[in-house]
Amino acid sequence: MDLSFTPEQEAFRAEVRDWLAANAPAERLPSMGTADGFQAHREWAEKLGAAGYVAVHWPVEYGGRGADVVMQAIFEEEYLLSTAPPRVTGLGTHLFGPTLMVHGTEQQKQRWLPDILSSRTLWSQGFSEPEAGSDLAGLRTHARLDGDDWVVTGQKIWTSYGAFADWIFALVRTDAEAHKHAGISFIAIDLRSEGVDPRPISQLDGKAGFAEVFFDEVRVPADQVIGSVNDGWSVAMTTLGFERDAPAAPAARFRRDLNDLVTIARARGMDADAAVRDRLAGLFARTEAYRAHTLRTLTRLSRKESIGSEASRTKLLWSELERDIYETGLDLLGPYGEVLSPEAGYPNVQAWHTRYWFARAATIYAGTSEIQRNILAERVLGLPKG
Repeated sequence: MDLSFTPEQEAFRAEVRDWLAANAPAERLPSMGTADGFQAHREWAEKLGAAGYVAVHWPVEYGGRGADVVMQAIFEEEYLLSTAPPRVTGLGTHLFGPTLMVHGTEQQKQRWLPDILSSRTLWSQGFSEPEAGSDLAGLRTHARLDGDDWVVTGQKIWTSYGAFADWIFALVRTDAEAHKHAGISFIAIDLRSEGVDPRPISQLDGKAGFAEVFFDEVRVPADQVIGSVNDGWSVAMTTLGFERDAPAAPAARFRRDLNDLVTIARARGMDADAAVRDRLAGLFARTEAYRAHTLRTLTRLSRKESIGSEASRTKLLWSELERDIYETGLDLLGPYGEVLSPEAGYPNVQAWHTRYWFARAATIYAGTSEIQRNILAERVLGLPKG
């Protein structure tokens, strides 16, 4: 494992750090879970795109900067350690775009990739359904071929940005007679199409970062299927592989949050409490262990080695660490963790409250912790199925 960086990589780090310092919004943007906030984050994404920072890891032929996995991780680390706002482009740049590069036709790539980079088109993900979450292959949203169109009917739930995004990439059943993992297709749908009904899901904080999306006889051109018809499961596995990889959750996000935890502990006069110090030290040790794991993974990826099912280990580590960090934050804030106004007197109280609730989903989306442990047991350790 190589823990050093090349002069070129260090120069890139300095470039990114300087650009963010000069261009990141001085004030916190409104929540992405509101129409105005989503628009504000879209405008920021457009600025990132104009500067060439929306998808530095994309190949040059698709409009990216051709950054390798290490330089991508450097960008993510500097971004997270800056004051820059969260991005609404991730589903397009990290999931749909890379999946399209693997499975899409040249026409599909030319149609959608440039608008992802410019942030003119923002994407949501339509996988989960009310009765198909962890058992994704149990989905019921279906499509029938009618001339040159697929006619889609069904429902998706916990759709990130579903109320505000422009397009959605979704899994639909196109062969009801096939085995549950077969007969599924991966399809791109314009959310402005007739028959699409996105309904925001308001969280406890009043924001709507998720939505239910209903499809009622929505006509989708047949050329918007990604990959082969009825082969959507293999396409989706490509997408989930991108979702679970190390650069998707750089250790810097946890280092940043730990610094905030220390600030809160000191502000509340709890920094001398042995139990608090022990809890923070445990989280610090896990963060450093995760950082070493991501560096190891980046080294392997930079050597063109395959990660495969081992990506589940990364997802398990970061999702449970995220959950535990935000639980600790709410515990340290005590009664102030329920105050959603500046009167609380502690830094970013509302942000901690929002992150805590979002972190409850961290061990569910992209595959539950139970699913990840099953994958590791069966496909990495070679244990028999229970």
